[in-house]
Amino acid sequence: AWVHGDPRKVVYPTDSYGQFCGQKDTPNENKTLLFYFNILKCASPAVLINLQCPTTQLCVSKCPDRFATYIDVQASYRYRADNWNYFKQFCKPGFNNPRKSVAQVLRDEDCPSMIIPSRPFLKRCFPDFSTKNGVLTVANQTTFKDGRGKTRNVTDLREAANGINVVLDARSVGMKIFEDYASSWYWILIGLFIAMVVSLLFLVLLRFIAGVLFWIFIFGVIGIIGYGTWHCYWEYSHLKGTPGSDLTVYDIGFQTDFRVYLQLRQTWLAFMIILCVVEVIIILMLIFLRNRIRIAIALLKEGSRAIGYIMSTLFYPIITFLLIAICISYWAVTAVFLATSGEPVYKVMANQTLCKYANLSCDPETFNKTNVTKLCPGAQCTFAFYGGESLYHKYIFIFQLANAFVFLWLVNFAIALGQCTLAGAFASYYWAFRKPADIPLWPLFSSFGRAIRYHTGSLAFGALILAIVQLIRVILEYLDHKLKGTQNSFTRFLLCCLKCCFWCLEKFIKFINRNAYIMIAIYGKNFCTSAKEAFYLLMRNVVRVAVLDKVTDFLLFLGKILVAGGVGVLAFFFFTQRIPVFAKEAPTLNYYWVPLLTVIIGSYLVAHGFFSVYAMCVDTLFLCFCEDLERNDGSTAKPYFMSASLHRILGKKELSPKKA
Repeated sequence: AWVHGDPRKVVYPTDSYGQFCGQKDTPNENKTLLFYFNILKCASPAVLINLQCPTTQLCVSKCPDRFATYIDVQASYRYRADNWNYFKQFCKPGFNNPRKSVAQVLRDEDCPSMIIPSRPFLKRCFPDFSTKNGVLTVANQTTFKDGRGKTRNVTDLREAANGINVVLDARSVGMKIFEDYASSWYWILIGLFIAMVVSLLFLVLLRFIAGVLFWIFIFGVIGIIGYGTWHCYWEYSHLKGTPGSDLTVYDIGFQTDFRVYLQLRQTWLAFMIILCVVEVIIILMLIFLRNRIRIAIALLKEGSRAIGYIMSTLFYPIITFLLIAICISYWAVTAVFLATSGEPVYKVMANQTLCKYANLSCDPETFNKTNVTKLCPGAQCTFAFYGGESLYHKYIFIFQLANAFVFLWLVNFAIALGQCTLAGAFASYYWAFRKPADIPLWPLFSSFGRAIRYHTGSLAFGALILAIVQLIRVILEYLDHKLKGTQNSFTRFLLCCLKCCFWCLEKFIKFINRNAYIMIAIYGKNFCTSAKEAFYLLMRNVVRVAVLDKVTDFLLFLGKILVAGGVGVLAFFFFTQRIPVFAKEAPTLNYYWVPLLTVIIGSYLVAHGFFSVYAMCVDTLFLCFCEDLERNDGSTAKPYFMSASLHRILGKKELSPKKA
């Protein structure tokens, strides 16, 4: 790609001769805009931007600013030389023969038959459309001469006008959004800083309020379901004696208006039974899993304590972010080079519809020596697109897939490196007999060094397995997109099943990889051994895993919502100038939701970055906790490494030797 690619094909528009407009050190250096001889042949902006229009395209220094036709200019060139000098800049380079007959000029497309006022957009000259009193106009005119003896209406370009105006409106909105960012970036950064501080405070407070938050939520859910049960009973009893309420769902059949079902006693009875069953299940789970829930909450508190001792771990996501940014940049640049690695392909553009050479490939250097121009008067060999027939060009799609695979592998490796590094740091905390005295110096940097020096192969292997599954999912999505219009229901069903299976497989591999990296960080064994040991260890503690996972997910989700919502509310009152103290400081904005959404989304991402470290900490401590239970028995010879609070919850004897 880097040898064959040429990103200039994306940056610069290309004229009919395959030359770039505005490229330095070329004749077109000062001609940065692309001009279409007859824009009526290509009304759709999509054709103008993405494909080639069947008319001559020329690089020009500026777009036309007036109406003019070649017939009028030629007729008056003797006494109005300025008109000719202006018009000829839109003719082919070097053409300066106003005496040539109009028919021959238009046949050979030496000059456009007309020019109309245009404005540059995406480095191309588009008609300067506007509306006046609801009427579509170009330079305040509704009609124009097409240079071929006809007067045309501006509405002939309606499709182009509609498409272009939508894009121009989008550009106007884009400029306003840019202005809002320019005037509010300082306050956005302050909002993100506040989100960072609040996230840190939430993690610190989890040590003290994790249990309270969880039990408040649980009893809140029980209370809400209890109220729902009572409300269903009230509705059920209230409908007693109401005409038609004793009918069954089967009797009335399917109804598009679901409010009909709410008039039936059977509906409320079903709701009441379902809610009662859910309530009983939750209460029974709390009774039988109360010990495991207490362990999960204790581990959450222990995670907060561990982060408190190793604060540097909170900023490691910045390194992961930078590594992923490098991967994305490499992939994007390589993809652009691949996409632009075609060679210019020229096609015969003929005005006559019956020309048998139309749309055939041609060579512009030898085209004038062929008999095509004789058989098809006015035919030209013009640039069509970038492509090629070589072996390399045939397999560009395969190369794009390979590039995507490399991207997935590198991104997964960067994530794996972060997980292994954090796991090593937190494991050094757990296996310190006296905390924090026995925690090694610079645990995060030591863990990062070990991961790079000893575990690169294991991390790469785990990332490879995940990347293969993700690539298969990408291919399935591509096939699904290509076959979307097919009527073969079996094919759609098969694709749907495959997508579902590989989605589940990806989730499972991510779970196994995450725990395998923790075991690698603790014991230093290879990936397969670590994955096997982690899997069996988790299966021996499967109920604890499920409880801890759900409790952790809930508290961290609650934290993200609290951080993003709290900072978002503060930003809303600030940017809408509803805080009297800061009313004068708030910037004047076109759209206040631009910085507001940026602050909310940014705050959520900041909180997610901090809380992902916390989640990794809890997972690591949990595996260490399970290992501790299996390897040690709490005796003097084999004391537990867990904290005293965890030990008390297990109902074992106190760890007096290690806490003395």
